[in-house]
Amino acid sequence: MAFDSLTARLQEVFKNLRGKGKLSEADVKSALREVKVALLEADVNFKVVKDFIKTIEARAVGAEVMNSLTPGQMVIKIVNEEMVSLLGSEKKEIKVLPRDQITIVMMCGLQGAGKTTTTAKLAKKLSSNKIKPLLVACDIYRPAAIKQLQVNGEKVGVPVFTMGDDHAPCDIAKAAVAHAKENGENLLFLDTAGRLQIDEAMMDELVKIKDTVDVTETILVVDSMTGQEAVNVAKTFDEKIGVDGIILTKLDGDTRGGAALSVRAVTGKPIVYAGMGEKLTDLEEFYPDRMANRILGMGDILTLIDKASNSIDIEKGKELEKKIRKAEFDYNDMLDQFEQMKKLGSLKDIMGLMPSKLTSKLGDADMDESENQMNRVKAIILSMTKEERANPNLLNPSRKNRIAKGAGVDISEVNRLVKQMDQMKKLMKQMGGMMKGKHKGGFGSRFKMPFGF
Repeated sequence: MAFDSLTARLQEVFKNLRGKGKLSEADVKSALREVKVALLEADVNFKVVKDFIKTIEARAVGAEVMNSLTPGQMVIKIVNEEMVSLLGSEKKEIKVLPRDQITIVMMCGLQGAGKTTTTAKLAKKLSSNKIKPLLVACDIYRPAAIKQLQVNGEKVGVPVFTMGDDHAPCDIAKAAVAHAKENGENLLFLDTAGRLQIDEAMMDELVKIKDTVDVTETILVVDSMTGQEAVNVAKTFDEKIGVDGIILTKLDGDTRGGAALSVRAVTGKPIVYAGMGEKLTDLEEFYPDRMANRILGMGDILTLIDKASNSIDIEKGKELEKKIRKAEFDYNDMLDQFEQMKKLGSLKDIMGLMPSKLTSKLGDADMDESENQMNRVKAIILSMTKEERANPNLLNPSRKNRIAKGAGVDISEVNRLVKQMDQMKKLMKQMGGMMKGKHKGGFGSRFKMPFGF
């Protein structure tokens, strides 16, 4: 994530604070100087950093902290609270009107920020039985912009309205509203043109669109990798046309990420979503408290739970539990569990949502190796026949040799997987007995194994 280096720096500062039984005013000020340097290196706006540190210092050198039994933890708690405040305190929802009215969301931003892709992501995110979105191609300048929107619209299952590139964007928006009324669509996303830089013509065009149709929300898409420039862009757009919310893209990158900590404080406009990858599902609702926890290395278990609830097939989970009870787990089930995990992202993505104290001993190399190991296991299973996957007892030496050659691995890896499967089935038999025995309604009723491991 964009904050990885900042998180590592802050964790070191917090480690030193926790190590002191009692804190002096000098200790607090020394720690806050390091926090200040870490934030500035992360490309957070200087004025924002200055005000942030000043507020924390005013709270942290008080008697309540100094006399606390755990002063280090109290300072960390204050830093967390102030960071949540900096990011916006409360989650902001995009305003959607009642289903019998048409909500119009105007998407704007500079070229290259990922606006067109983000527009499709957002349409998919907000679509439901009551909300019927329509993507509107208002970018008549960038080559292939209309085609890109149509391709993305098809991928997310949202229709696209276009009149080509020889009509004014305000006229296209007006015609799209009429089209929506006739076809029952009630949430329009206007994908407007971006420029390489802010210019008057761009702003005038956006103003004309807002004068022509009744825009409900104006959402600015900002590339978080551009650092301080992202903040300047947000400020200018808000001054010129008015912005209701901001979406930060590329927040999964390895850049310094200071834009997320600056843009809300400088513009006063809330961050509503964060782009966390290139896939059309990689758009996360922005929760200030969760993001603050991530930045401070406290993890984001709630987002992991959200991802799991949206990705994991409940019915398959129930079937898996039945198989576990009967010790009938096979290689098809194992492969299915890998696919379920894949929906949550890479192991690195998943571990990034865990508290750093649980993952500090795991480096990128460890996670990469675990990912590679998982891929090798998948290759082994995919080299088996359907019968072999369903009945592990069929795997005699000759079959194992064939599977190893098909997967491109050593025979020892196949034997290791077979041994692990045997151990898992023995464990499942033991658990099945516990579930049926005197612990019925106790451990057994609470036992869940969503990933199979």
